[in-house]
Amino acid sequence: MVTKKNKEPVASDDSPRVIKKYPNRRLYDTLTSSYITLAEVKKMVMDQVQIMVVDAKNQMDLTRSILLQIILEQEAEGSPMFSQKALENMIRFYGHALQGYMGTYLERNVQTFVEMQKKISDNSLANTPESWMQLMSPFMKGSSSNLTDESSRLFTQMHEAMQTHLKQQTDQMLSVMGVKPKEQP
Repeated sequence: MVTKKNKEPVASDDSPRVIKKYPNRRLYDTLTSSYITLAEVKKMVMDQVQIMVVDAKNQMDLTRSILLQIILEQEAEGSPMFSQKALENMIRFYGHALQGYMGTYLERNVQTFVEMQKKISDNSLANTPESWMQLMSPFMKGSSSNLTDESSRLFTQMHEAMQTHLKQQTDQMLSVMGVKPKEQP
């Protein structure tokens, strides 16, 4: 085990930090050999520590449910990131033929936003307020355009997948009814 300057243990390789969740809902950090809170798990995520939460009894991966629990608590704290309409629309995609594409679409757009935020943050350290204003204007236009382009590309992929899926369903239905589908030119 390696320690940082502040004496906090750090995993020595690229493997995720394992946290066990016990039936009494307590979380146990196997690296520090101590119980931790959900707020401490959130801090690890914020610090970009790779984590893996497992059920202490059966070793089932619970990481997603813990991350969703953190998001739920954050959303309930008064300044939510998602509007009710956005949440309703996300729910509507569950079980839909395009569910997988929606997840990919959201993930890529969030990743693009994170990269844009990092570039802005990195550039802000070396700039005065005046040069910061000069930097922000064209950068935001370019980044916004990149985000829009990526969103459009993903939406087009989603639309094409939906068209292919609908054609396959139609062809199957026609086949069951004994009708041969028309050949596309």
